[in-house]
Amino acid sequence: MNLSSIFLLGILSILPGVSGADLWDHLTKPFQLIHEIQEKQPVHEQSIIVDSHIDTMMNVLDENTWLPTLNIKEPTSLHIDMDKLKQSGIDVGYFAAFTTDYGYTERNLSRTLALINALYWTAENNQESITISTSLNEIKDTLSNNKIAIVPTIEGGYSFSQENSIELVQQYKDLGIKAIGFNWNYSNILGEGADEVYLNGRSSSGGLTTTGEELVQEMNRLGMIVDVSHMSRSTFWDVMETTKAPIMATHSGVEELRSHQRNLTDEQLQAIKDNNGVVGIVFYPVFLSENNQATINDIVDHIDYVVDLIGIDHVAIGSDFDGADLPSDMTDSTDLPLLTKELENRGYSADDIRKILGENSLRVMKEVEEISEVEDATSSSKAKILPEFQMGDHINTSTPTFKATIEIDDSVQVEDVNIIIDGHRFEAEYDTSSLEVSHTVTEKLTEYYHVITFEVVLNNKDIIRDTAIVYLNN
Repeated sequence: MNLSSIFLLGILSILPGVSGADLWDHLTKPFQLIHEIQEKQPVHEQSIIVDSHIDTMMNVLDENTWLPTLNIKEPTSLHIDMDKLKQSGIDVGYFAAFTTDYGYTERNLSRTLALINALYWTAENNQESITISTSLNEIKDTLSNNKIAIVPTIEGGYSFSQENSIELVQQYKDLGIKAIGFNWNYSNILGEGADEVYLNGRSSSGGLTTTGEELVQEMNRLGMIVDVSHMSRSTFWDVMETTKAPIMATHSGVEELRSHQRNLTDEQLQAIKDNNGVVGIVFYPVFLSENNQATINDIVDHIDYVVDLIGIDHVAIGSDFDGADLPSDMTDSTDLPLLTKELENRGYSADDIRKILGENSLRVMKEVEEISEVEDATSSSKAKILPEFQMGDHINTSTPTFKATIEIDDSVQVEDVNIIIDGHRFEAEYDTSSLEVSHTVTEKLTEYYHVITFEVVLNNKDIIRDTAIVYLNN
């Protein structure tokens, strides 16, 4: 990607009401000189490349402690490390915190938080190359600084329960989570998964639950993308009836080309078009061909099919790098330009290739953010939360006291102070003289990872929050 593309992305963030096929025409018409400069480069380099599903973080963890140990700054055998990421041309990567069902919510939450923490740890150790970017504006800023934008996502909503879902999704929002896939094949409290069974093998039925419906609505409100990959078809249809925002299938294939419960039927694809959503075509051979063997040609066959059925504006790429095997002619992410070359060989224009490689995904993000009803409740010009613990810090007791100090302007007062721990809200103690907020945990923490939010309500109605993940030395 070059500076021309970065400039156009900057314009995108300030043009309300422009969507779909007209978006990039609207942007580029006043900038023909920029477009001419772009045309002199290979289309892969012209494009803002967005990969909507990358599973690298699960390889970063130590499987005994769940602490991050593998710094992908160094060369690895993975599909993605820093050098490979740069060579691939990926500008925006959706890095998933993948969690299956470990049997109970607390363990599922701990695993999810472990992977989110690993992503922040990775970003901290590679500040010269990548930046956590949780909105379209942040992506624009990251690319303008010649860095790769890392978008945190969740695959598998097994950390949610009836009791914690609304508070926990707000905490995930605070942590920068942009998209959530409700299932990883197994059914859960949110809805039925693609395999239509629970972890214990018991058959499931029905689609989206009441808790799942409420979560879709809250994600719409918060400006978070609902990911329909891994859902059963009944859950998919319930989501489509519930959502007011475009959705993504971050890494799926086409049922008509490969019959598999993870792939999308023609009716589902048409619904995604009607919703103005997008399908990220997965690279996993098992989802691409009937004999479970595939090449890059098969990926493009699935892209062709979606384009022919519902149009160029609703297809993207969602590789599943480091989460699944790759086609036989793709070794790792550095071979991604071969996909672009095959698109060119099949006659796609440079404009259409740019849509497939990234612009369609960014358009969905833009529209989801426009529908959002809230602004980030993290800062105020009048007050600031200074927590004792920071992201990734370790605690040494299972009944800790969490503390923070409030810096506050004389013109406002604190009206209410709460602490949210793992999606559960508690009233915190507030000392008006020292401006210290505190809460002592009375029910022992048992898992490795926990997410802690201090929330302060001011008398001018500002709400400020500070959220961090901590690790229990257990």
